[in-house]
Amino acid sequence: RTLLVDHFDALRESFQVAHAARPFALLAWTILPDHLHCAWRLPEGDDDNGTRWRHIKSHFSRTLPSGERLSQRRREKSERGIWQRRYWEQWIRDEDHLCRCIDYIHINPQKHGHVARIADWPHSSFHRHVRMGRLSVDWACDIGTGPS
Repeated sequence: RTLLVDHFDALRESFQVAHAARPFALLAWTILPDHLHCAWRLPEGDDDNGTRWRHIKSHFSRTLPSGERLSQRRREKSERGIWQRRYWEQWIRDEDHLCRCIDYIHINPQKHGHVARIADWPHSSFHRHVRMGRLSVDWACDIGTGPS
């Protein structure tokens, strides 16, 4: 499925809505056709990722026409068939760990075979990191499968 990249503007708006309700700093992100990765920093003393994801998922879901196939359980819970129920959360331990997570996020389109060069994937904060001088446009060009 290509739902997320096909509706990229709606997804971006959903992040903006979530940010307005519960602020966060979006450090890195990559949107792939069927899943996404992001790293964000929450305000001091705030560890509520769940509410932020609920805002993003529910807003995005409301922007799309219904009609996808639903399991009986999803119908009973009035859920859409767009998102997984859960998300994988990883707490960043230190600056080095953050840098490795950001690298992982940015290399994901190459890892999944969508592009040969990270710079060719449009739905990523990689381009912002290049403009800020943090990464070169040819970053990871010599890496076949990305960092370990």
